[in-house]
Amino acid sequence: MLPEIKTILYATDLGPGSPHVFRYALSLAQRHQGRITILKAMEPLTTFGQSLVELHISHNSSEQLHAEARAQVKQQLEERLHEFCAKEACVCDEQLVTGIRVVEGQPAEVILAEARTLSADLIVMGTHRHSAIGEALLGSTAHKVLHRSEIPVLLVRVPESQDESVL
Repeated sequence: MLPEIKTILYATDLGPGSPHVFRYALSLAQRHQGRITILKAMEPLTTFGQSLVELHISHNSSEQLHAEARAQVKQQLEERLHEFCAKEACVCDEQLVTGIRVVEGQPAEVILAEARTLSADLIVMGTHRHSAIGEALLGSTAHKVLHRSEIPVLLVRVPESQDESVL
């Protein structure tokens, strides 16, 4: 029996290669009559950064600013999705996208948690070229997700010449 790909989690960093990677998620969703949830993970401020902010504003004000930032990113994602679909009319069907989520946390953990929450069949995300030393020292979100995920992960290599910034 062939695996079903009905629920796709497309994780994006909103980088220049995002439209390139999103096309793969769209193609899979169209071919398998699946649905896509777009996820943007926002890294939280470090403890040091949070304490610097709270020197100038209250904790409640800081939390409110974070909530507003998440809402703004979600709105920007929705606008970018509409722009992308208008540009790629022959490829994009906005009905394939069933949700846009912006979640604060460490990106790899957020992606894995959202995949579990959605009962996703596949995670689609982009990856960039990294040096072996850079990968060993810093790691990458894609690397962490790939090795910790319980479901298949499609890593789409973003070409270095890719410079689209619609999605």
